[in-house]
Amino acid sequence: MTENLPADAPLYIVLNAGSGAAETAERRAAIEQTLTAAGRRFHLHLIEDASTLDEAATAHAGAACKHGGILVAAGGDGTINAVARQAVAHGCPFGALPQGTFNYFGRTHGIPEELADAVHALLTATIQPVQIGSVNGHIFLVNASIGLYPKLLEEREQDKRQFGRSRFVALLSALKTILMPHRRLRLTLETEGRTLRLRTPTLFVGNNRLQMEQVGLAELAPDVAEGELTAVAPKPVGRLGMLGLLFHGALGRMADTGDVTAFGFRRMTVHTPFYGRKRVKAAVDGELLTLSTPLQFEALEGRLRLLLPRREG
Repeated sequence: MTENLPADAPLYIVLNAGSGAAETAERRAAIEQTLTAAGRRFHLHLIEDASTLDEAATAHAGAACKHGGILVAAGGDGTINAVARQAVAHGCPFGALPQGTFNYFGRTHGIPEELADAVHALLTATIQPVQIGSVNGHIFLVNASIGLYPKLLEEREQDKRQFGRSRFVALLSALKTILMPHRRLRLTLETEGRTLRLRTPTLFVGNNRLQMEQVGLAELAPDVAEGELTAVAPKPVGRLGMLGLLFHGALGRMADTGDVTAFGFRRMTVHTPFYGRKRVKAAVDGELLTLSTPLQFEALEGRLRLLLPRREG
């Protein structure tokens, strides 16, 4: 059910600084100029230190609720997740100005990728409750995972700090991690009366069909229904097999390998018998967390009150 907004509802914007001062200044100017020209009230907070993001998002969510406003995140999927988490906690409407590399969340919901266009879309948007995912109480908009993928993200951040932030560094880092020895997970998945035991290098849970389609996994779980998340687990393969999976994923044909298990679910418990270890590293929308086991995954329908561009006609 859509919900209309007051035309003068103030915007509380949390903008994450870009990779350079010039880029950040350009983004800030684009937001301020567009909203000023429209005569819209807004408060913009620039995040220059990532450690202050949660604090700023919490403060602005509280202000948005108090003054009948809208909480807005400008940044990549990680920033959007952190700010959306506070929108859900406070129950206030949420808008996104996607500025990341892949922007799966924004593209799925038809939010323009050009910043000025996305700001214009906020001015006439309607509210639509949308689904989010949760793992042990931590929400995710796009995906959450354990195993090899969090390790890949951890190594990539270390290599970027040492060698610089570029796609080439990210690619070489990924290849290095995949070719290193890694632990295969022994998991027991309990979901809606079904128990599945498997071994896998990584368990990936997606809340974004566009991402599944781009790597060619949507056809592996065509019966995933509205209100469900998608679990994806590659079968144990060697190093060359992992490289093959990556190659097929880049071509959007991962399902062709026959080495991936995928299915939809609403609630799932994941037991990880790590020989007495009770905690596991997880990647949640690109953020690295340490979570207690067992892991509890859940699809939360309509929990995020998202501003969506108004459809023409």
